[in-house]
Amino acid sequence: MKITYGIILMSLISLSCKQISDQDIAVVQPDKNYEVEQVIEGLTIPWGMVWLPDGSMLITEKSGALYHFKNDEKIEIQNLPEVYDHGQGGLLDIALHPNYATNKWIYMTYASKKGDEEGGNTALIRCKLNGNALTDIEMLYKADPNTTASGHFGSRIAFDNHGFVYFSIGDRFERDENPQDITRDGGKIYRLHDDGSIPEDNPFYNEPYAKKAIYTYGNRNPQGMVKHPETGEIWMHEHGPKGGDEINIVKKGANYGWPVVSYGINYDGTVLTEETSRPDMEPPLYYWVPSIAPCGMDFVTGDRYPNWKNKLLVGSLKFGYVELLTLKGEKVTKRQKLADGIGRVRNVKMGPDHLIYIAVEGRGIFRIIPE
Repeated sequence: MKITYGIILMSLISLSCKQISDQDIAVVQPDKNYEVEQVIEGLTIPWGMVWLPDGSMLITEKSGALYHFKNDEKIEIQNLPEVYDHGQGGLLDIALHPNYATNKWIYMTYASKKGDEEGGNTALIRCKLNGNALTDIEMLYKADPNTTASGHFGSRIAFDNHGFVYFSIGDRFERDENPQDITRDGGKIYRLHDDGSIPEDNPFYNEPYAKKAIYTYGNRNPQGMVKHPETGEIWMHEHGPKGGDEINIVKKGANYGWPVVSYGINYDGTVLTEETSRPDMEPPLYYWVPSIAPCGMDFVTGDRYPNWKNKLLVGSLKFGYVELLTLKGEKVTKRQKLADGIGRVRNVKMGPDHLIYIAVEGRGIFRIIPE
């Protein structure tokens, strides 16, 4: 067999170039001016967490359980919809309506079996909590078709300042079919009215055959989403393949490029794409090479951490820490590690006490206490 060494050399050069970023910033340890304490034990894969007005917590387990932690008691909530607990799919994110105090609506995403095909796909519901059971359950959106693929369900939920609810669905391991096709679910961020109806000003509302709830496309597997506390923009991050995790701002009708452009490579080390940008595709605000496997996202608010205020928190599944990103506008200028070695971080959020809470796979919930 004839081997063309010039081609191999060029491929290696191309591969190396894709691993070098002009925005490379080393991640460093900050001064240790905090302690980490565990507040909840005995969780397997805690995914979503939210606080009710009385300060108690609702926490989703990927396996399909919803727990209410109140007065040091762990209560399992009943009457949940059937959850397709498969691979990365299961009971995923949870969020309260911005007017929860008056309307009592709770929103959740999960892998649902609903449909005629075998397997499952990501769905968004809203419901109410009555005692220790869910009531008034309404299906707001269900992606189709179902598939037995084990990965890339997403999913996170965020509300903007105008009452719209956003949620993410991963590409469901169909990267060449779903993300770039607006007639198909998967690899998208969706926007709905809080009752599940589709806004008529969604970017593809009048496109024939389009999924009208789509707000962005060309996404891979977004597992972090949060409203910026000052601008009101929705920020999100998503998993790349081997390298190329991204932070993006959710923009109406934007194409984020997956899998046409990427700063990552295939898991076997081969080149995924020669392109890292196109004029008609939205470039990432920041990308990680190598990948940190981001999960969970929030901004530091309040006055408990004066040196960290307005910085961005991102959990790392791969390396077991929380990344603290310093921002100058929409540019990342510094990376720091918090709670290094804590374990696979599934979520990171600011609590009502203005402390940072971290959900860790196989361990439970921790919080960072400033000295």
